[in-house]
Amino acid sequence: KDNVTVIQYIGEIMRYLCNTPKRDNDKDHNKLFPYTLVKYDTERDEPVRDANGLCIKSPKGETGLLVSKITDIAPFEGYAQNKEQTERKKLRDVLKKGDLYFNTGDLMRIDKDNFIYFQDRVGDTFRWKGENVATTEVSDILSFIDCLQEANVYGVQVPGHEGRVGMAAVSLKEDGEFDGSKVYKHVVSYLPSYARPRFIRIQSAVEVTGTFKQMKVKLVAQGFDPGQVQDPLYFLDDCVKSYVPVTAQLYSSILSGSIKL
Repeated sequence: KDNVTVIQYIGEIMRYLCNTPKRDNDKDHNKLFPYTLVKYDTERDEPVRDANGLCIKSPKGETGLLVSKITDIAPFEGYAQNKEQTERKKLRDVLKKGDLYFNTGDLMRIDKDNFIYFQDRVGDTFRWKGENVATTEVSDILSFIDCLQEANVYGVQVPGHEGRVGMAAVSLKEDGEFDGSKVYKHVVSYLPSYARPRFIRIQSAVEVTGTFKQMKVKLVAQGFDPGQVQDPLYFLDDCVKSYVPVTAQLYSSILSGSIKL
């Protein structure tokens, strides 16, 4: 009701704000740094545009790409000696012809009270069964399972299926033991069917980059083929209500379509 766009409290900042005289432009944050969420096609990896070639704003409650208008007050200088990467971060004709926005690469959601939630990074979200799956949300749910230390969620392709099916590379806690039935019960209780990881790969440690970002590219390429993956692999089996080991026979049955995903 007060049209607050952001509030941050770190040490002395709150005292400073409370003692600063009220000004007429105190609520003009979004005028200085205009931003919006626009619909994003995760399969095509680009914003959704209407018949006029303009981006479409995401309604409240729906995930969209966060873009920020490039202005004199909020410029985007670009990447040093990398014009190609700089251009990829610019979006033109967003809300009107000729405008210019910065593509943050972040998928966000704004609720009815205007709270903003981070959903995922562009490229990490995938589609399965016609629904968008945010890998960070699935990872957060898996992190509450007692035996798991860390989870890296991604989507892998399955022949004969559109989109990508969910898979998670996980590490176990020290002295932890993977309990397929317990993990199954947790996943089914807290995730919709389309977001449940159909495959789980157990690693000694989840691989990260030098800046501690989870590595996914190699995992996606290897998929759930037990012939390529030396780590233990498990499949979500609704018939026995547990994650069961992926054998060569089970793998062949999935590829042939005799086991439905």
